Amino acid sequence: MSTTHLADPPATTPGDTSFFGHPKMLASLFSVEMWERFSFYGMQGILLYYMYFSATQGGLEIDKALAASLVGAYGGGVYLSTILGAWLADRLFGSERVLFGSAIMIMAGHIGLALIPGIPGLITGLVLVGIGSGGLKANATALVGSLYREKDERRDAGFSIFYMGINTGGLIGPLVTGWLQESQGFHWGFGAAAIGMAIGLGIYAMGRGKLPAEAHRVPNPLPANQRTRYGLIFAAIVVVIALLLGTGAVNAKNLAMSMAYAAIGASVLYFVLIYSSKKVTTLERGRVTAFIPLYIASAAFWALFQQQFTFIAVYSEEKLDRNLFGWEMPAAWVQSINPVFIIIFAGVMAALWTRLGRKQPGSALKFSIGLFVMGLAFLAFIPLAGGGKTPLLALIGILFLFTLAELFLSPIGLSVTTKLAPQAFHTQMVALFFLSVSLGTTLAGILSGLYNPDDELPYFIGVGGTAMILAVGLAAASPAIKKLMGGVR
Repeated sequence: MSTTHLADPPATTPGDTSFFGHPKMLASLFSVEMWERFSFYGMQGILLYYMYFSATQGGLEIDKALAASLVGAYGGGVYLSTILGAWLADRLFGSERVLFGSAIMIMAGHIGLALIPGIPGLITGLVLVGIGSGGLKANATALVGSLYREKDERRDAGFSIFYMGINTGGLIGPLVTGWLQESQGFHWGFGAAAIGMAIGLGIYAMGRGKLPAEAHRVPNPLPANQRTRYGLIFAAIVVVIALLLGTGAVNAKNLAMSMAYAAIGASVLYFVLIYSSKKVTTLERGRVTAFIPLYIASAAFWALFQQQFTFIAVYSEEKLDRNLFGWEMPAAWVQSINPVFIIIFAGVMAALWTRLGRKQPGSALKFSIGLFVMGLAFLAFIPLAGGGKTPLLALIGILFLFTLAELFLSPIGLSVTTKLAPQAFHTQMVALFFLSVSLGTTLAGILSGLYNPDDELPYFIGVGGTAMILAVGLAAASPAIKKLMGGVR
């Protein structure tokens, strides 16, 4: 899923058609996003294995359940950091400089994972990649928007090309790093991620000066007399985090729960700020109320979907029959299945919604369908439970359900959030959506730690059944939610 920074102002240099009818800089932004996704998903495809594999296999021998929770906490941290990335772009540096600095940070993180051994390398790498990815995700889409005038008919096609870059990188990354991890070792895989990011950064750096002036503008500059105040606030936050880590109040074992509490606390704070504001009208307050069940459904959805990097990763390595004509496929290659389906079916779903027009389901019902299918995907593991190996085609079918669920909920989420947002709290509502993704991603790590390969049914029934019950409840509530939306679909 690609996040977006909301301000998409018109470009200042219209008429450029040098890249297949689109502005030349689209090729540069396509490249940096493709290689960033290559490095991110390539690294994430082997990350869990690196953490829990034995030392003789090149791993760190971290407890498997703890490793899964840490991967979830890391993913949650990426989405939390999108809020910081958007704020830095809006108030201090502009999208272009934040993206460039974030890309450098990501590359440095992958280099750390590749060259620094043990836990120090893991911590250094994940912190840099996590913060950098949040900053890049928050601003890359804004720069694509800056290439087009508001009514430029090429805009949607340009974003479609950009979206293909995201999924192309997500497809290729695990294939390369998974093969290198099994043939050469983990650090070769992390090194490939670093090289991929370096290629994307180099291509982007050569053309960054050709971006329109709008890409370098700071939309809402922080007044000079407030910079000291905000600097002290950020310093205080850093000190608090350092104290929590230094005293052991937050440690590896409770990091995932701490991240979940942080996402919940920030979400509650945002809701309180919006509800208590005199700038919010009665109609807008009703729309914010309508967003609450969608927030819950989104968090529940991502808690299941993001288990591709936790439970599914473990399942692929331990239980999946990966034998292809006498050759065993790397387990990390399973992470490339979802991007293949996205590339094939994203356009189909977009065309379907266009064809249905006003007859298409409302946002709440789409959320419900997506969550229901996501629960169904976990129930589909039930016939495969037991001591035998799972056929590859069976897991491919289950991951197709993952993709179908994603297409019902993920593209709709940001769209409906912007529609329901009060005029005075546009960015804060988008932050709420990302916080639901952060919470769900963190829960994906926590939940996967409950999976017991010797007793699988309780996990599949519990996780899948709960999601389907929530989906039915959301569908039943959709007429009331629609009324609160005040005309928004």
